[in-house]
Amino acid sequence: MSREPLLVRARGLWEGLAGVPVSFAPTGGVNVVVSPESALCPLGWVGVVALSGSAIVTVPSESAAVIVRDALASLPVEDVVDGVVVREVLPVARVLGPATLAYASPEGFRPVEAGALTVEQLPSNDLELRLLEQAAGHEDAGEAALDEITSPMFVVREHGQVVAAAGYRAWPGRTAHIGVLTAPQARGRGLARVTGSAAVARALAAGLLPQWRARPPASRRVAAVLGFEELGSQLSLEIA
Repeated sequence: MSREPLLVRARGLWEGLAGVPVSFAPTGGVNVVVSPESALCPLGWVGVVALSGSAIVTVPSESAAVIVRDALASLPVEDVVDGVVVREVLPVARVLGPATLAYASPEGFRPVEAGALTVEQLPSNDLELRLLEQAAGHEDAGEAALDEITSPMFVVREHGQVVAAAGYRAWPGRTAHIGVLTAPQARGRGLARVTGSAAVARALAAGLLPQWRARPPASRRVAAVLGFEELGSQLSLEIA
């Protein structure tokens, strides 16, 4: 699958999550709409998604729409997902992101062999995964969101304990949102690549679109190794 079909599917996903009719302008620019139930961001926040030179923005009210449209009107698309820049033009209380959005196709996917490692499967509600989350810490565990995974979990053990895990959550538009987590003491050894590769392979075999949303640079590097293509970014804002 070339970049264009990936982009079409990605844009269709986020247009649907907006909760109201909205589209990414084919010629670029920023499209702001009122959507109190938007799934682009936490309830009551402003959600921004930019994909390949075009962005959609959801806001919770008409009054917020006026403020946001005026503030973002003069910004280039790449700046509306830059938390530092947006803080200069809007009264922002809190920011989530930005997070890079990357997608993989069957043709572009580059699987990573397990080699001497053994990759097991566990149900997503297995207690061992909760122990892995505790070891990784609140921030990293929240980023991976293993507790939201709907697929089987692909895990690697060390000394009998799960030290890396990956799976995906079923999203609308036949999208598989990938989640990967590695224990701090086991990082830097390619375990995220191995478990992530297994999760992506399962998603593609099911005909799903794998999505990798990443903030830490290390996570972006893993996605790149697996053949994901970065198409844009997501940002959520709480207006003060």
